[in-house]
Amino acid sequence: MKPLLKMALKLLSSPKINMKEDYLWVRKMQQIFARKPLITSYRILDRKIYSADQSHDIPVRIFQPVEKKHEDVLLFFHGGGWVIGDINTYTKPCMNMADLTGRTVYSVDYRLAPEHPYPAGLEDCYRVAEMMLDHLALIGLSDASQITLIGDSAGGNLAAAVSLMLRDNHKIVPKRQILLYPVTFWDHTKNSPYESIRTKGNDYGLTAKKVSDYMEMYQPDTDKRKSSYVAPLMAEDLSDQPDTLILTSENDPLRDEGEAYGTALKEAGNQVVVHRVNESVHGFITYPKGSKLVIEAYQEMNQFLEKTNQESDQIR
Repeated sequence: MKPLLKMALKLLSSPKINMKEDYLWVRKMQQIFARKPLITSYRILDRKIYSADQSHDIPVRIFQPVEKKHEDVLLFFHGGGWVIGDINTYTKPCMNMADLTGRTVYSVDYRLAPEHPYPAGLEDCYRVAEMMLDHLALIGLSDASQITLIGDSAGGNLAAAVSLMLRDNHKIVPKRQILLYPVTFWDHTKNSPYESIRTKGNDYGLTAKKVSDYMEMYQPDTDKRKSSYVAPLMAEDLSDQPDTLILTSENDPLRDEGEAYGTALKEAGNQVVVHRVNESVHGFITYPKGSKLVIEAYQEMNQFLEKTNQESDQIR
């Protein structure tokens, strides 16, 4: 790892940053640097979906690629520990995602904790997924297999939870999901069974302490954190889940639990690919699209999407 990057990560790992106290300040800083870019080569559309109880709107930003190569779409849930991040801070990564996959991307602006703790954010993501799956013609699709759930970090957690919830509610389950360095377990203290919490949890930007703080704001009740919709690894039944690609990061406290979720899905009879991106840290999908880490990640994603698309076509 380059010395300057290592120094920057060390600063970001400072214990002086207390997410439970500083999250509003972090949100403000993100907004300053994340104004919607005026790029004419992309089509960016903003839409809203009513919540199930019609108490609020759920914003959805739609990104069309410069060159559309595929008719299937990606339904994206952003990261940020369920506390920070939104469709503005993820506009550039979603533009890259649309461009590098040749697919339309739908990005969901779900409600954030601690103002809206669990299950608010999950309910918003579930609502958008359910509406898209139930009304395919409205988004120009003909088959549910054309929707892939994708999310990074807390968004990967939400994607996994939405897939479980759809199955449990006897709804259509998407054919594919892509989980980028997801949160899958409930305990990120020294008592965690996953070694990366201890070996990668202090010096690489995202610390184990920050993950614990995020989890506490998302679900304050320790016992309820063990729910499979908060910690998918706690699910007693992981059968009938989408074909899954899990990308993990070498220097990430969440690395081992993400890979463990892949193992658990495989053992439950699902088709799973797990790929570790070496020399990377948590959050690398937000890097510029020319980064070698981003290039490697999208090579894996495109290969996975192509393979599972071909299998779906053969079945149809």
